[in-house]
Amino acid sequence: MNVLQKYARWLHTQWPAGRVEKLPGVDDSGRTNVRGLYVAGDLRGIQLLQFAADSGARVVQTIADELRGSPDTDTLADLVDLAIVGAGVAGMAAALEARRLGLSFRVFEANEPFSTIVNFPKGKPIYTYPKDMTPAGVLQVSADVKEALVEELRDQTLSDGEQGETPIAVESQRVERVRRKGDLFELSIAGDESAVAARRVVVAIGRSGNFRRLGVPGEDLDKVYNRLHDPKDFCDKRVMVVGGGDSAAETAIALAQCGAEVSLSYRKESLSRPKTENVELVREYHRQGSIRLMLNTTVKEIRKDEVVLESAGGGVETIKNDVVFSMIGREPPLDFLRRCGVSILGEWTKGKVAAFIGFLVFSMLLFNWKSGGQLSDLFYSNNWWPVSIKDSFAAATASPTSFVGVIARSASTPSFWYTLAYSV
Repeated sequence: MNVLQKYARWLHTQWPAGRVEKLPGVDDSGRTNVRGLYVAGDLRGIQLLQFAADSGARVVQTIADELRGSPDTDTLADLVDLAIVGAGVAGMAAALEARRLGLSFRVFEANEPFSTIVNFPKGKPIYTYPKDMTPAGVLQVSADVKEALVEELRDQTLSDGEQGETPIAVESQRVERVRRKGDLFELSIAGDESAVAARRVVVAIGRSGNFRRLGVPGEDLDKVYNRLHDPKDFCDKRVMVVGGGDSAAETAIALAQCGAEVSLSYRKESLSRPKTENVELVREYHRQGSIRLMLNTTVKEIRKDEVVLESAGGGVETIKNDVVFSMIGREPPLDFLRRCGVSILGEWTKGKVAAFIGFLVFSMLLFNWKSGGQLSDLFYSNNWWPVSIKDSFAAATASPTSFVGVIARSASTPSFWYTLAYSV
């Protein structure tokens, strides 16, 4: 192991994912750098149902407070207080809260309401962590199995309420871009030349970008899947599951329970990312021989009836295989966020590169000036400010014990300004 590898390990880059995930920059209230545009749900960085529902409701509460304090001077006929992009848990929680607070709103969804949960495997267990948390707002979750959860969410949002509330209307349209124009927003809809106008926007589309790719030969074969719908379709298959998160663990568990021959490949030395329940189940099935747990391995090639794995030590193993599930997650929808003008954490834009280079040059010049280099000689030989500051306060500097005298004499030296800049 070379020095850089040792240093990377010392930094604990193996936990939890080995890299910083790019997500939109938001504050605790979901505000982005685009004034009036908020983010709720999974894009805030926590992929838990309770937090998604809570963030959707709290964002709308913040928006309601803002709109309550601003004059309503717009006269557009179709203008709404709030446009909600995404009809998942966070988006629908936002819609319910907007209805409760009397805000006009529209909800846009490119697929179907709660599509991520709808596409979970049949009978998938649902862990509603933290168990003692009650999300803000109207939408609540308590079911512990996929089908029951979908029914529970639809009953609260897409059906007539117990108090006679009408269902939340979800418009099946894809929002391509959100653009701020003055004090309002324009939402560009795919296939529609007209734009939707709104005072505020909540983006709650989750991590609905493209599936991450393994980047290996054979990944485009028909036997490779990115999601599991019904484990019973693969009960008699030799299955390789790739990944180290909850999706990979739950896929392996579901397939093992229906009798498939399951191997689980993960590039790290331990399963640290999944929930405790999932880790324990994987280990139990591994002890029983239902799941072959292959840690410290990476997929090198996928063939028609085989998968080639490479271990951390460089060894290569070829395994007979019928189906591969690549469960390594999705890329956040960064392109959409960029089109909306939302800044992405950890992303080097041209402006950030220019600012970094400018700051680096400034720091080098400041150090050269402070340490008696050519720049320092230039300032002293020409008696430029701040070297000349003592001349401006000649009377005060005549008394070296006065406060002004001490400051003026100190401020005439580069080290004073270097120390001030360093402290700041």
